[in-house]
Amino acid sequence: MSERANSAANQGFSALSLRSELLQVLIDLGYSQPTPIQIQAIPAILAGEDIMAGAQTGSGKTAAFALPILHKLILHKLCLQEQSDQKLETQSSADKSAIRALVLTPTRELALQVHGSFVKYAKQTQLKSALVYGGVSIDAQAQILASGVDILVATPGRLLDHLRRGSMSLSLLEFLVFDEADRMLDMGFKDEIDAIVKQLPKTRQTLLFSATFDESLYGLSQSLLRDPKLIEVGERNAAAVEIEQRVYAVDSDRKLALVTHLIESGELQQVLIFSRKKVAADKLAANLCKAGISAQAFHGDLSQGAREKVLQGFKDGEVRVLVATDVAARGIDIIDLNYVVNYELPYKAEDYVHRIGRTGRAGNKGVAITLLCREDEHLLEEVEVVLDKRLPQQWLAGFEPDLTKSVDSPRKGGRNAHKQRAKKRVYSSGKSRR
Repeated sequence: MSERANSAANQGFSALSLRSELLQVLIDLGYSQPTPIQIQAIPAILAGEDIMAGAQTGSGKTAAFALPILHKLILHKLCLQEQSDQKLETQSSADKSAIRALVLTPTRELALQVHGSFVKYAKQTQLKSALVYGGVSIDAQAQILASGVDILVATPGRLLDHLRRGSMSLSLLEFLVFDEADRMLDMGFKDEIDAIVKQLPKTRQTLLFSATFDESLYGLSQSLLRDPKLIEVGERNAAAVEIEQRVYAVDSDRKLALVTHLIESGELQQVLIFSRKKVAADKLAANLCKAGISAQAFHGDLSQGAREKVLQGFKDGEVRVLVATDVAARGIDIIDLNYVVNYELPYKAEDYVHRIGRTGRAGNKGVAITLLCREDEHLLEEVEVVLDKRLPQQWLAGFEPDLTKSVDSPRKGGRNAHKQRAKKRVYSSGKSRR
């Protein structure tokens, strides 16, 4: 850790050499101490390094890249102003209003969250930011871009639409940020990323943030980053330590009764429930409503306006239960959400880490409950390999699984797959000891 980072750990944000405008905003927001990812990332970004950072959602990673980018853009603006005052202008008005920082996110919800953070942190500056994502008018977005912005937060598909229309130029870009890069690859945005990068200047600072690391992500980093600084907060691919993880073994046909019991018992005052499919999310939300529980489904088939309305109702406490799919839930940022439930485990083990990261945010305690039927036990094994941690199964009185039932559980290749998972566990364990 650098000398500046060590100092920040003891003295707070003031030791990170950020501009006074930014420090005042942090004081107003009640931020007193930087988080571990901020302590390591901010000095590296200020020093001009490319970074590849592993950080869980809720760890403060948005501020970790937003604050140093804003700091450097403020200095850039001051330099331009000084040149103007001395009549030494060397840039056109178009250059002055060019996009200097681009943040790519996998989903609209995360884009909204990140843009909101930039607006909040830049409150006492003259820097302008904009947001572009699909599902809303592209013409209205183009008008905003034409007025000139310093920072653009975008989803890959809509950004490409604007580039093809000529709504903007990224020729003077200085900062490129990938937020939740692993999810972008999972969602199949590799081709879009390649097309976007081709239109960017080769001389730039690239920052890659991800909750999980795998081979595809390392491949992406090698093509985009220059001698990056690797920053990891906590164990790789691990869940936040603030999150208690419970696994309740239950028959699949008793899951609805169990989750209803947990909610009606009063323990789950407000909860985010994950379902693998949109149809299943709709069905579960409808069944909970029939039981007298305020619930709403949240997935990609809803219009953008409907999704925003549902999410706001959940944040305001009008909706007690939000039943979401993995993609739709990315970007949900509710600091005091104490519970998430995996109604079904995800097919991709890394998605488990993202799911439970919706709770235990900003240092708060959280509980992640998984309802495990015997058909999905192989998926739990995959999760345990990724976490490098055992998740013991519990039985809840009155909902014990019927062990006399025969279960046809897909074992993903049988004994050979089991051996591969065992080898991966050993390899992962070895890396964690280095």
